[in-house]
Amino acid sequence: MNRRRFLTTLLLGGTALAAGGGALLTRGAGGEALAATFAVNKTAAEWQKILPKESYEVLRLASTEYPGTSPLLKEHRKGVFACMGCALPLFASQTKFESGTGWPSFYQPIAKTVVIENRDDSHGMVRVEVQCSRCGGHLGHVFDDGPKPTGLRYCMNGAALKFIPAA
Repeated sequence: MNRRRFLTTLLLGGTALAAGGGALLTRGAGGEALAATFAVNKTAAEWQKILPKESYEVLRLASTEYPGTSPLLKEHRKGVFACMGCALPLFASQTKFESGTGWPSFYQPIAKTVVIENRDDSHGMVRVEVQCSRCGGHLGHVFDDGPKPTGLRYCMNGAALKFIPAA
């Protein structure tokens, strides 16, 4: 059982799990857990039917892929990286950089409105989780050790993304 599944079960009495992640947890200004709904909502069975197993585990269960395993690490063509769950364009290829971490990294999203950032204090550390704003899927984390111009490193799970080449 992972953090999201545990908290959802504990705080929402399994409602969000039964809905398959259509309602996920976010934090209010006071740190309280809030149920958030998104424009794209599916049951767990629907998500499992349309997503590859690893993408389902990352996007819907907040898992993390093994470093160095994503084919998107070697993707250098012009285009956009979109959410694997709902196809929302998230990162332009021009913002991708080689971070050496083993995960696709970007210094900024296409727009601030395409991602949601939440405090994540799991695993004995404080990080900022990044979710898709359209479907609530877990994408990865953002850190403040990236390159100019933002100084940010959006460290994303490749299993949470799909590449759409420029026409």
